[in-house]
Amino acid sequence: MKKRNDYLDPPKILVLGFATVIIIGTLLLTLPISTEDGKGLSFLNALFTATSATCVTGLVVVDTGDTFSLFGELVVITLIQIGGLGFMSFATFLFLLLGKKISLKERLLLKEAFNKESLSGIVRLVKRILIFTAVIELIGGVILSIRFSLDMPIGKAIYYGFFHAISNFNNAGFDLMGEFRSLTAYVDDPVVVLTVCSLITLGGLGFIVLNELYDYRHTHRLSIHSKIVLVMTCILTLGGTILILLLEYGNPKTLEPLSATGKVLGALYQSVTPRTAGSNTLPIGDLTHATLFLTIMLMYIGAGSGSTAGGIKISTFAVMNATAWAQIKGKEDVVLFKRRIVTETILKAFTVALSGFLIVITVTILLTLTESGHNFIMYLFEATSAFGTVGLSMGLTPDLSSLGRIVIILTMFAGRLGPLTIAFAITKRRKPEAVRHPKGNIMIG
Repeated sequence: MKKRNDYLDPPKILVLGFATVIIIGTLLLTLPISTEDGKGLSFLNALFTATSATCVTGLVVVDTGDTFSLFGELVVITLIQIGGLGFMSFATFLFLLLGKKISLKERLLLKEAFNKESLSGIVRLVKRILIFTAVIELIGGVILSIRFSLDMPIGKAIYYGFFHAISNFNNAGFDLMGEFRSLTAYVDDPVVVLTVCSLITLGGLGFIVLNELYDYRHTHRLSIHSKIVLVMTCILTLGGTILILLLEYGNPKTLEPLSATGKVLGALYQSVTPRTAGSNTLPIGDLTHATLFLTIMLMYIGAGSGSTAGGIKISTFAVMNATAWAQIKGKEDVVLFKRRIVTETILKAFTVALSGFLIVITVTILLTLTESGHNFIMYLFEATSAFGTVGLSMGLTPDLSSLGRIVIILTMFAGRLGPLTIAFAITKRRKPEAVRHPKGNIMIG
């Protein structure tokens, strides 16, 4: 007879934990106290919003600033914080406050949540994560509060400053500006753009990388994972900025009216936010098709593993490219930073990428069936944004049908937890093959 624990391995508990947080958030957002009109959201709209917040996506069917009361906004930002940290990190924080000892089972869950290879130092890592989060959000909140105080009363400025700092560090993209405008009013404001870009980038690096950077003064060493994340983040950010600047330079609806500095800031923000924040300073619907396709690629890649971001992750993308390069050069080993990448990692990278690709394609096809009257690129953009937990939209989200909203809800959930976590949660544990079949040669290419 199987024990109950056989059914509650870490992937299953992570899935159930996120689902529980979403359901609680949904019920709270349906309360009359949660909205300005005192009616509460419908269950489906509340479920969509709670899923988007917990999965730190940012896609919204109702404008956050215009729809929710203070209570509703606090529910949303709490879901974002729990979703960004991971419910296990949040639970560990509560346990530490209560003086409760962290059990082996809880350590295993934390190990799974942060993709760590061992249990060594896992509780110390969580403590640092909480400190990193508090310090970064505090600094970002103070800077944004000071800037917003020039445009609004000081009390509102402080609230707005910290709401947007928490939202963007957790790569959620929710905003309070109203009318689905996001941060377009600050497209050429260096304080807002550089602060928010820094918050998004730090959140997207991943807590493992932040921890190694903090320890670097003592260790003078970075793991291959951290090196890949840091280098690829710089390449994608700089490369994306240059390409967007070139593609949108003459677009009268985006960069063309701005000053030279404004053009660079606008391009920089649009390069950073697809991985995977969701707030925007340029009107997404007015971008050229070339920029939209580039944005889709960036959303699909995402940011660092173990971070608040989604997508297939930078490390996955790097391993795939290194593998392809090794094949082109006729090399037997795949090498990154003078380290050989093992076959298991390569297979996992391609599995994650293919799984993500299939999800995006399937969701895109479903949206073409459930929605009508829109361009195909809108469906692809929406599907990729949901999978990558980005939150950018060309304007389709508020017009989604009930079926379309359900499709996007499921996609955001799968994107936040990751295709492999979902797969491991609903299937049995892998076992060694009892019989190994003869090798078969297949012609490729």
